[in-house]
Amino acid sequence: MHFWQEFVPQRYAVQNQITLEEAKKQLEPRFQAMQGKLEWYCLDYWSDALKLDIAGLKAEISGLIAILPHVTDFLEKVSASSRELLLVTNAHPDSLELKMEKTCLHQFFDAVISSHQFGFPKEHPDFWRHLQHHHPFRKNYTLLVDDSVAVLHAARRYGLQYLLSISRPDSRQANRVIDEFPSIQDFREILAGI
Repeated sequence: MHFWQEFVPQRYAVQNQITLEEAKKQLEPRFQAMQGKLEWYCLDYWSDALKLDIAGLKAEISGLIAILPHVTDFLEKVSASSRELLLVTNAHPDSLELKMEKTCLHQFFDAVISSHQFGFPKEHPDFWRHLQHHHPFRKNYTLLVDDSVAVLHAARRYGLQYLLSISRPDSRQANRVIDEFPSIQDFREILAGI
């Protein structure tokens, strides 16, 4: 969130010679209009729309990329089991590559799927149909852990039975209260169930 709420508006303000407050005022409705759409996650779209090198800006603050507490323990335990482990993300391929380079988490997954491959964000039912076609899964045995309540609702509508929210996806932010889904703050909370 820091990237879109602070860093991009700062650079946009400098580029357009306006105040940070004015930049935020201009950008907020543009960002809100794209939420839930593939464009919201598309670095190319925002680079064109804002006339900023969004991929370059992401690389500039790549030092902020961090792994959630005990996620590596969780991934090691799942990958050592007979379960298939997929990373399904709305991240643009360039952003995803940067994250995998910084975290080295790709080694744990059987496949890494960006919603850009299918042309639909995870909030859209067609994403789940494409995922089912390319990586068949049983809806009543699949666990989806996600930090987006909108994505979890879309997965529920598609029929996924086991849905878990991350209540604190950003260590710089406060813990979120999530009523619609069970949630965890730390992956140790679900390690015993594997």
